[in-house]
Amino acid sequence: MNTHIDFKYLCAGLLPLASTVVTVAAGTDARNKEKERPNILFILSDDHTSQTWGIYGGVLADYAQNSNIRRLANEGVVLDNCFCTNSISTPSRAAMLTGRYSHTNGVYTLDDTLSTSLPTIAKTLQQSGYSTGLVGKWHLKSQPQGFDYYSVFHDQGEYRDPIFKNSDEPWPGQRNFGERVKGFSTDIVTQKAIQWMKEQDKDQPFLMCCHFKATHEPYDFPERMRHLYDGVTFPEPENFLDWGPETNGRTFQGQPLEEMIRRWEIASADPDAWWCRYPELPFSAKGMGKIAARKAAYQKLIRDYMRCAATVDDNIGKLLEALDEMGITDNTIVIYAADQGYFLGEHGFFDKRMFYEEAARMPFVIRYPRELKAGTRLDDLILNVDFASTLAEFAGVEPPEGTQGRSFRKNLAGNTPGDWRKSIYYRYWTQHEIRPAHIGVRNDRYKLIFLYGDKLNMTGSSDYVSEPSWEFYDLQKDPGENHNAYNDVKYADIIRQMKKEMLHLRREVGDTDADSKRMREILKKEKL
Repeated sequence: MNTHIDFKYLCAGLLPLASTVVTVAAGTDARNKEKERPNILFILSDDHTSQTWGIYGGVLADYAQNSNIRRLANEGVVLDNCFCTNSISTPSRAAMLTGRYSHTNGVYTLDDTLSTSLPTIAKTLQQSGYSTGLVGKWHLKSQPQGFDYYSVFHDQGEYRDPIFKNSDEPWPGQRNFGERVKGFSTDIVTQKAIQWMKEQDKDQPFLMCCHFKATHEPYDFPERMRHLYDGVTFPEPENFLDWGPETNGRTFQGQPLEEMIRRWEIASADPDAWWCRYPELPFSAKGMGKIAARKAAYQKLIRDYMRCAATVDDNIGKLLEALDEMGITDNTIVIYAADQGYFLGEHGFFDKRMFYEEAARMPFVIRYPRELKAGTRLDDLILNVDFASTLAEFAGVEPPEGTQGRSFRKNLAGNTPGDWRKSIYYRYWTQHEIRPAHIGVRNDRYKLIFLYGDKLNMTGSSDYVSEPSWEFYDLQKDPGENHNAYNDVKYADIIRQMKKEMLHLRREVGDTDADSKRMREILKKEKL
């Protein structure tokens, strides 16, 4: 709205004084309201698991280079019980954007594409007057929607000299085509995000989604981090020498560190034989005993991973410094989160995709100096489908249509609603022999997992059909999930209640498999 007044015409009586004052007041009020709406800097990493943040405890906590994550935690709120609803990156990112579970946003597996027609938090904020930008890992295949500006990787992206698909060029679809930028990806993404934020109109709020490839496999790092952790021997998790179902009664094989050894040895023989390039090869476990080989693999994995993670923390610092320099720290919501967790030797595993704590937990910290009390923690059960509603409420707008999550703004302020959820629903849809498709339910103490083990026509799945099985854990007595207590008679009544809760939550979120005859057969056999 143009609020400029030409006093020559006003004094000549050619402008009505009252209407001019109203116009000026209305324009000023509108600008003031826009200034009051918070900027949002949403920093997202891939697989940066809570065990390596240094603020969640664990055997690696004291080794984390985390001065900037610690700064955010000291100045904001840390979520202690935030979980994804499907622990793999493409579905988790779709859930965050849409506020919907996989079965309602259509992104079940890594092979699925986010529909461009779906409402998202980016579209919602853009339509409400926010400037919107996205830099880095997108991983949802379709052209980003709701962003005034984007510069994103093709698929996973590359750590070194990455290619960016930019919003000022035609969308190349699934082709790895775009602008190649020299340097290390985490640094470049940060530079692009800062530049865009500095170019924005100071009277208009912005949303910047700054998405790193790190700390995803192959866990690479820039040269300045190469000697970090030289000479360090990292401690191992207490269940590191878990060798399989016979160890703890679990009902699936999982992906052990021996698979990491296999990948490194293939890539050592031929760097072009694997889909990614690992740092500091060659590696070989030839001639080592079983335990020695696993220990050697663990030390390399953690050293690489922690250097990759230190680069993330370094760049978070650059982003925070930029906000300080711009003078907008107090009115900017900063979130740092990972799209899911990751196994780092727990149960002898690496990777994610299971409803065990290390993989399903999403580390999350939020800072908003104008509203949130510094240095606090929140124990409430939060889900990634809640993110869109929460950001919408902070921005003063309605959440995206179809959102299934719920704003946790009041929770962050210490005013948790009395009817807040007491349990969470989870489903991993991809079927493979080592990691069967499964459904899970968790409350503050207990966890029940039903591994139904059938692909049900899901993309990216194998045809292997697993025998349905159950797992149950008392997280108070067994926080490491080291003993499957499903057949322990003392938990029989609790397990029956957890099964009822699983069925209740399935109905509540609308994940009933109504169109799947095969799933109905499986459930009937299990008397569900």
